[in-house]
Amino acid sequence: MMPTVWAKMPGLLAFLVKGAIMKELELKYGCNPNQKPARIYMKHDDDLPITILNGKPGYINLLDALNSYQLVKELKEATHLPAAASFKHVSPAGAAVALPLDETMQKIYFVEGKELSPIASAYIRARGADRMSSYGDFVALSDECDAQTASFLLREVSDGIIAPSYSKEALDILKKKRKGTYCVVQIDPSYKPESIETKEVYGITFEQGRNDVKIDETLLEDRPTQNKHLPEGAKRDLIIALITLKYTQSNSVCYVKDGQAIGIGAGQQSRIHCTRLAGNKADIWYLRQHPKVLSLNFISGIKRADRDNAIDLYISEDDQDVLSEDVWPTIFQTKPEPLTKEEKEAWLKTFTGVSLGSDAFFPFGDNIERAHRSGVCYVAQPGGSIRDDHVIETCDKYDMVMAFTKVRLFHH
Repeated sequence: MMPTVWAKMPGLLAFLVKGAIMKELELKYGCNPNQKPARIYMKHDDDLPITILNGKPGYINLLDALNSYQLVKELKEATHLPAAASFKHVSPAGAAVALPLDETMQKIYFVEGKELSPIASAYIRARGADRMSSYGDFVALSDECDAQTASFLLREVSDGIIAPSYSKEALDILKKKRKGTYCVVQIDPSYKPESIETKEVYGITFEQGRNDVKIDETLLEDRPTQNKHLPEGAKRDLIIALITLKYTQSNSVCYVKDGQAIGIGAGQQSRIHCTRLAGNKADIWYLRQHPKVLSLNFISGIKRADRDNAIDLYISEDDQDVLSEDVWPTIFQTKPEPLTKEEKEAWLKTFTGVSLGSDAFFPFGDNIERAHRSGVCYVAQPGGSIRDDHVIETCDKYDMVMAFTKVRLFHH
């Protein structure tokens, strides 16, 4: 059916039964309510590789779903570990692979004492790293969604989920979310897109080859720094950073530690602003592990969003707002001691072992200076700047290991 005919007769769209194979899917509207009509469809009359099991996903929901699934699928292929991602406005707020959570991680992610399945562990880590940005996210899983993961997801503010399959128990749980309207999308894991992709801007069609570059340890072999030792965990984390950047709106920088993204700076015009933005997020993630933050005693029944906002305010320079006499009793059972600037600085000086990826070269050493302040020891970037020597020199100043990948990862 030609698009002009479809625009006149949207009621003729077929295969909109929930759970059925579809050739095209009518959407409520595009990016904004004034952008109608809207749909997704396959060019060559093929079936869509997705099935809507519940809810009615929107245009941006499906952009998030399809980008995030590519990310977790590649993470699984590269690390051989189940992976999860939390997406907002076509960029990841979090991404992680399934690794065990120690006691501190269990506490800051509010899953103390729980034995987690691998895919639940990946989800908790992806969703928990930047809870403020993940509010109202779209979730992607590399593996089947089990009941435990669905139960965790049930209590979060989220728009939808995409996964290759769902257990019956998980699907039953997810169908209860948002009064039965939660978006549940199943994707065919064997689907392979065409090698050429197109998009239209202002009535003009753009065409390019898909970005099918494979990200693995071979990209980390060229290490121009004096320190060339990359531990296995750092290699894994750098690969996670680079794959995450492949699906992040550019310019972008990603900080990773222990198998999860802890700070993502997306869509900035200046690379130093990417590095600062992502570094600030990484700092907040680490400050959440400070003993004073871990000991915060919240009132019972506090909403998750209010709790997360209170933690963010407590950590920030505006902590007095949340500690004022007319505010703290509505959040905390007892008034917490302030986390002073000096205490924050002392804590952040113990931050180390972080890996940093960049989607394009660092033009100046100031990016490395800022990264060092957030515990970065390992760097992967394409290289190719006329100031590479200065960037290498700055890395050597802090005994960092840096790899030149020679692969740019712009995503728009």
